[in-house]
Amino acid sequence: MRMLEEMLPGHEGVLADPYPVYARLRESGAHQRVDLRSGLYGWLVTRYDDARAALADPRLSKDPRHAPADWQEAGRGRPLEDRSGLGTHLLTTDPPEHTRLRRLVSGYFTPGRLAALRPRIERRVDALIDELPDDSPGVCGAELIGDFAAPLQLGTICDVLGVPAADRTDFQRWTTAVVSSEAESGAGARPEALRRLAAYAGELVAAKRREPGDDVISAITAAADDGERLTETELLSMIFLLLVAGYETTVGLIGLGVCTLLRHPDQLDLLRERPGLVDQAVEELLRYDSPVELATWRFAREPMELGGVRVPEGQPVLVALGAANRDPGRFPEPDRFDIAREDTAHLSFGLGPHYCLGAMLARLTGRAALSAIVRRLPGLTLAVPPERLRWRSSLTVRGPQRVPVTFDRVC
Repeated sequence: MRMLEEMLPGHEGVLADPYPVYARLRESGAHQRVDLRSGLYGWLVTRYDDARAALADPRLSKDPRHAPADWQEAGRGRPLEDRSGLGTHLLTTDPPEHTRLRRLVSGYFTPGRLAALRPRIERRVDALIDELPDDSPGVCGAELIGDFAAPLQLGTICDVLGVPAADRTDFQRWTTAVVSSEAESGAGARPEALRRLAAYAGELVAAKRREPGDDVISAITAAADDGERLTETELLSMIFLLLVAGYETTVGLIGLGVCTLLRHPDQLDLLRERPGLVDQAVEELLRYDSPVELATWRFAREPMELGGVRVPEGQPVLVALGAANRDPGRFPEPDRFDIAREDTAHLSFGLGPHYCLGAMLARLTGRAALSAIVRRLPGLTLAVPPERLRWRSSLTVRGPQRVPVTFDRVC
């Protein structure tokens, strides 16, 4: 069955609430062929069990060299997931190449090392909330993406990567242009930002070679210099991926999390009454409204069967994580938001060898951010009706562009 692009996530008509569309897709078949106006196409997987199977199946390659011939001929051999144009990285490789690249950075993302970042993240959270306008009791207002979530996560990613404080204003401007759609950033803004970001990454690598620090760029630069066979292009691509992937997903988690809590005031009240539920609340938010709506493209290495449907060799596969997380065959009352839900085994960070490297960091930042927002901004409410929120127009990542709010005061 061929579906129109208007039915897909990322289209303006379904951005605000894609879940009725997902429900229809799940009910109509295990997975189906979909076509995009760009000329790309693939098999969309919407059921939980099929999604788990696809995410972990080695017969589905992440390497765009396995893409269909008509994609290659049209110059789309590396669609969507390689927005940098820099080449090989974790989202475009398979084991053993993927294993080698992941090993170079995985040592930095250990529980102990990330736990050490928690005080710094919490201090940044509180500092950003302290800076929110609080001069008119009862009518204080802010925009929680631009004023809070974006600078919080960009600062955290810069800490992890080792970007000096003096460079972060330019870094933020380039990153914002890269992760925005053309409609949001303006024609030509993204290519120019990519060029500047790539040039800066090269300069930063050179600086870390001269004076290494306790950060990811120093670690992977040292590994490359110690004979780990990391090319300069791979190194720059790795930096770009960690920056963009880490930024988009966590900003989306915070923005969607605030919006979801405000649309469910009983759950917001429960979290205020029982702040110890924040860990479960973050997991339920990830299940209920995942910021990563679709996993990046996979390609069938050979003819295969998935969920009882045959997928021809070379065919692209898209796993709809948002749809799988609301599958009634896996979760009782999946459309009910419940921060006390015990079973939240969502797929928002993927599964298998490509499980999100920064999942623990995203959780850590999301918990700190939402805890502080709930605790320190009494009377929090959306400043516009929910239907007036504008949404990111990305096929892969979903979230509000802006979250204008009012609150009584800053505690």
